[in-house]
Amino acid sequence: MAKRMIIMLAAFFLLVAALAGFKFLQVKAAMAMGAKFAPPPAAVTSSIAKAQTWQPVLSVVGSMRAVNGVLVSTDLAGIVAQISFESGREVKKGDLLVKLDTRQEDAQLHSAQARRELARVSLDRERDLIAKNAVAQSDYDSAQSEFRQADAAVEEAQALIARKTIVAPFDGLAGIRQVDLGQYLNVGSTIAPLQSIDPIYVEFGIPQQDIDQVAAGKKLRVRADGIEGHEFEGEITAIDSKVDEATRNVTVQGTVQNPDHLLRPGMYVNVDVLLPEQQGVVAIPATAINYAPYGDSVFIVKDADPAPDGTRGKEVVQQFVKLGASRGDQVAILSGVKPGDEVVTSGVFKLRSHVPVMINNSVQPDENPNPNPPDT
Repeated sequence: MAKRMIIMLAAFFLLVAALAGFKFLQVKAAMAMGAKFAPPPAAVTSSIAKAQTWQPVLSVVGSMRAVNGVLVSTDLAGIVAQISFESGREVKKGDLLVKLDTRQEDAQLHSAQARRELARVSLDRERDLIAKNAVAQSDYDSAQSEFRQADAAVEEAQALIARKTIVAPFDGLAGIRQVDLGQYLNVGSTIAPLQSIDPIYVEFGIPQQDIDQVAAGKKLRVRADGIEGHEFEGEITAIDSKVDEATRNVTVQGTVQNPDHLLRPGMYVNVDVLLPEQQGVVAIPATAINYAPYGDSVFIVKDADPAPDGTRGKEVVQQFVKLGASRGDQVAILSGVKPGDEVVTSGVFKLRSHVPVMINNSVQPDENPNPNPPDT
């Protein structure tokens, strides 16, 4: 009985040993196959980093203001007798806009002119007589005083008529008129807005930490929503003498050429202050940046070690970088990438160092320094 038990136990252990050996051989074979297995390369796009010349800009939001802008009004009451301008049309300095009824003032002027003419005749007569010593000097002085008073009365009547004749104070674009023929106007009643808009001012605020980057004479680019395909050129003409205590911004004024009158006072616009050009800026697409809390990085394409069959593929190496300014779809790299480096531009989220890659640049991400995305 004991002998049979020993034989059975020995057979069992032999069976277990045989199974374990077989399993070990299977695992070893699988490990050998796994060692030979290589994952397929990741499909990515790439771009060659190049040294570029950048035109840095300081972008802000501003508003347009007329060089000269007033609400034309009357300083005397009266009835509108004549309207000589059309709404929305250009007028020149001195052009008649509105004339109030001046019939009473015209009569006063004629009366004053008649008195002045009589005073002139009397003064001429007294001058002849004083030359002959036929009258006293006091009579001549009295005649001269009467003529001067009559002449002043004529000038007063003419000034009164001129105040009821409203003319354009400067060249500009007339707005919508606010008066009608026969309408009675009180003192200060608005006739129409008048704006001088070529050239036109743009005003914007610059944070105090950027004040040293702006100065009179620096060039500007202005763009406005609703005026597609137009960029307006200008330059800084004035910088305010104080910083706003609430916003810590300083107001800057620029002058922009506006020959087609597309820009209007009150418009909000995007303003680019052109800063000095930078040479040798290494720029890559923004999609190439792998942003992370521990540091931003890119993946640089390198030649991989030769395979057993002699083929030589591509792999990537993660490189941490220091980022500079951005321009449209591009980002400047201050350190970490050199001109000529081939950088992965899409698919960076699935990469790590020494992962094999396959470059397919049939479709690449945008790299436009001045993109114009469509509205959505």
